[in-house]
Amino acid sequence: MSLTSAHWMPIALLLASNLFMTLAWYGHLKFKETALPVVILVSWGIAFVEYCLAVPANRMGHQVYSAAELKTIQEVITLLVFACFSVLYLGEKITMNHLIGFAFICTGAWFVFRG
Repeated sequence: MSLTSAHWMPIALLLASNLFMTLAWYGHLKFKETALPVVILVSWGIAFVEYCLAVPANRMGHQVYSAAELKTIQEVITLLVFACFSVLYLGEKITMNHLIGFAFICTGAWFVFRG
């Protein structure tokens, strides 16, 4: 498979979109004193940026990937972004059980791309 921009650009956009979505969904956990309606509005604004990246990623990516492959790419990226976010931002630990679970998900991804 040649790695043209049609192959890597959707992955780059999905990576960026997942950074925003993870921040929107979990960033507020460090600000528990902030009122829930404020958190919802801020998260919604951050999620808008995520949509502005994810929608073009999927539109562009569907030229070279199936919808199932695009969803699989997104899920693996989500796991990687979330694992880094939870360790670096939230200060949580990744346990062996987490790693084993993530490995099973990645194994499933391998089957999707296997054809």
